[in-house]
Amino acid sequence: MKSALFTGAAVTLGLILATVGSAQASPVPESSTASHQPTAQARQHGIDRAGDAYMGWTQNTTTTAAPAVMAPTASVEGIDVSSHQGNVNWASYWSAGKRFAYVKATEGNYYTNPYFAQQYNGSYNVGMIRGAYHFATPNDSSGANQANYFLAHGGGWSRDGKTLPGALDIEYNPYGATCYGLSASAMVSWIRDFANTYKAATGRDVPIYTNLDWWSRCTGNSTAFNSTNPLWVAKYASSPGTLPGGWPFHTIWQYSSSPIDQDRFNGDMSRLQALANG
Repeated sequence: MKSALFTGAAVTLGLILATVGSAQASPVPESSTASHQPTAQARQHGIDRAGDAYMGWTQNTTTTAAPAVMAPTASVEGIDVSSHQGNVNWASYWSAGKRFAYVKATEGNYYTNPYFAQQYNGSYNVGMIRGAYHFATPNDSSGANQANYFLAHGGGWSRDGKTLPGALDIEYNPYGATCYGLSASAMVSWIRDFANTYKAATGRDVPIYTNLDWWSRCTGNSTAFNSTNPLWVAKYASSPGTLPGGWPFHTIWQYSSSPIDQDRFNGDMSRLQALANG
């Protein structure tokens, strides 16, 4: 009996120590349970569970109208999609003049888009230049961890002339605190960790999708990436407006979500092909 009691006490002590050790672990863990509950605002935008987040999910609180100005001569039209679009009729978008597409591949380190293959390969098969994007949840795991998860689930790159570098979607948190509980300096470090990991694996600098308000609030309007990473700016208005982070120009502009997320590449087709080729 004494031996059994001693064993039970030892097990209890071990569990307590394990719990203490877990509590003292890094504030950005290497694994996530993905037990997120979307906020009321996120639910209004169709985000019902962890994994449902998509590019610009809050942007349509302003307007979904197309730009009032005509597209510049040097531009290419495109779209971005996620699981919300399901199986996409790519031929119809090609006929409508869309020549590139970005497809959500992953979120955090717990979700992969179940429609990714149809969307990623389908856009390629009709002739579009396509790429994958990752919806970041910086409170879940490190930037390196999520970059590797993205790379392992469709976020890679090859110099085939038809594949754009993987993009990092870093924006409002649909599951809680706007800045994911990170300070501005910690957020910049997280983004750098993701970007450096992705570049080490592919040789490419990830385009960063964001908007002026979030970037200003959550990174302190950091200028750390404006000379290396292409800017994909979200602004549903007649022009991209003031750019975040001291970027001298935008590479892609997401300007509407009607009837689907609409994007415009800032350059002609030869420049888009150059971005694909690296």
